[in-house]
Amino acid sequence: MASQTQGIQQLLAAEKRAAEKVSEARKRKQKRLKQAKEEAQDEIEKYRQERERQFKEFEAKHMGSREGVAAKIDADTVVKIEDMTRAIHSNKNLVIQDVLSLVYDISPEVHKNYLLKMKN
Repeated sequence: MASQTQGIQQLLAAEKRAAEKVSEARKRKQKRLKQAKEEAQDEIEKYRQERERQFKEFEAKHMGSREGVAAKIDADTVVKIEDMTRAIHSNKNLVIQDVLSLVYDISPEVHKNYLLKMKN
């Protein structure tokens, strides 16, 4: 009976050691996965920064800087406003004359619906 008890004790001790080894292996696996995830995040961030740098170089090469584009748009807007102002000043009197002639030159006529009503 004592030998059976010793055998059971040995089996329980072996099972406990096996469970500890499995637990340690799981911890190592989790640690490796976490490390791999951090390395992947670092790689992704480096790649994103490199692509951002390349895009900015491309943008500067083909479009100029954003400030340059904004300055060009502002300059074009000023030129267009000046052109419109000149056009207003040069055509102002003609437009006023046309409007006044339409207002003053009235030729009264009987509306066609009134004429239809009179026929019926």
